[in-house]
Amino acid sequence: MGADTDEELVRRIGTGDAAAVQAMVARKLPRVLALATRMLGDAAEAEDVAQETFVRIWRHASGWRQGHARFDTWIHRVALNLCYDRLRRRREWTTDELPEVADEAPLPDAMPGDEGRRVSQALQRIAPRQREAIVLVYYQELSNIEAAGAMQVSVDALESLLARGRRSLQAMLVGDDGDD
Repeated sequence: MGADTDEELVRRIGTGDAAAVQAMVARKLPRVLALATRMLGDAAEAEDVAQETFVRIWRHASGWRQGHARFDTWIHRVALNLCYDRLRRRREWTTDELPEVADEAPLPDAMPGDEGRRVSQALQRIAPRQREAIVLVYYQELSNIEAAGAMQVSVDALESLLARGRRSLQAMLVGDDGDD
């Protein structure tokens, strides 16, 4: 594991340095937003998750242990935990409550046209752990070792999730070809 480029900023955040927080937000916000948007499929919820992620960084930076885990792994884990909290709450809705209609617009960084929309929708329909693995490796561009660390699984387990996720996506996308 190479040197953690965020180490000095995290140390400064831990001492209450507001400028360090601003620098960290500028550095990490796009990736945290992209991760949360892909996991949740909802831009407004993703913004809430990103905001809470940075609040937690602010509160817990002094407890982050250098050398224990890369800061990127830690921030991805925090954001993923917050996403899973929201996904669990979605399942806990009572039948008397009607959910808001999800925005069907493609994600800002999705592929152009209908193909990007189809991939985004299929990604939302696969198992959450498979989606998490695919998002971390293919969209967040973490190595398998870093993604496994963020997911708190072995590299073998991550690779299994990736393989199952790719198969699920392929089945959905091939199956959708004639449905439009």
